[in-house]
Amino acid sequence: MSKGKLKKFAEMETFSNVFQYPYGVISEVPFEMKGHWREQYFHNDNPIILELGCGKGEYAVGLARVFPNINFIGVDIKGARIYTGAKQALEENLENVAFLRTSIEIIDRFFGKDEVQEIWLTFSDPQMKNVHKRLSSTFFMNRYRNFLVDNGIVHLKTDSNFLFTYTTYMVEKNNLPVLFRTEDLYGNETEGVKADDIDEKTREILGIHTYYENQWIERGLNIKYMKFHLPQSGELSEPDVEIELDDYRSFKRTKRSSKDTAK
Repeated sequence: MSKGKLKKFAEMETFSNVFQYPYGVISEVPFEMKGHWREQYFHNDNPIILELGCGKGEYAVGLARVFPNINFIGVDIKGARIYTGAKQALEENLENVAFLRTSIEIIDRFFGKDEVQEIWLTFSDPQMKNVHKRLSSTFFMNRYRNFLVDNGIVHLKTDSNFLFTYTTYMVEKNNLPVLFRTEDLYGNETEGVKADDIDEKTREILGIHTYYENQWIERGLNIKYMKFHLPQSGELSEPDVEIELDDYRSFKRTKRSSKDTAK
């Protein structure tokens, strides 16, 4: 590990807005703040919104600026990434944003029933080979149901055709109510959108760009976005459909697999 990363990790241990619970820790010590984020950390009764796979925390920090009366928590397993957003939030005295370093596979160990109102999935790894690692799969939706309020909102913002197509099929298969959907966010190609769904504040939110998003925009890739309700009741099932793989992995990398399609 580089000296730079070691320095960041050491400094992050002193950050009041960061909680580090990788699997090896949480499996031995329960997270005592589960169900009590508002009273024990935020000290208010405001809604809580999660950004899962937050990377450098651009969305969590950006949303915290736009909505001072909402609490935001960025979650990622990579401490070196979280460091950037956490430090920025401290420097700006943003008291309505925190960061949790852990594996999203065990995210339901950190939040109590009905504790969270919305979830953002911002440029998640499409995980084309393994649906059980795909953050918009029913595998994860069932975990989200353990702490998301009934009919809470899930947002997906992605450059991945595969992930967006898969999520569209998953939503349709399970009759999840779609509030907004576009395959070209900045080209204004929207489907089934009411005029009041795209107000100035919403555009401001969707205009927050992550580090990787800016790279993809420069490459001319369309940014896709949808948001939908997730009811707590009803059995969820996976769509049985083959989807064409993305022809790239990420910035300046080739695609992951020699296969052309996956489920």
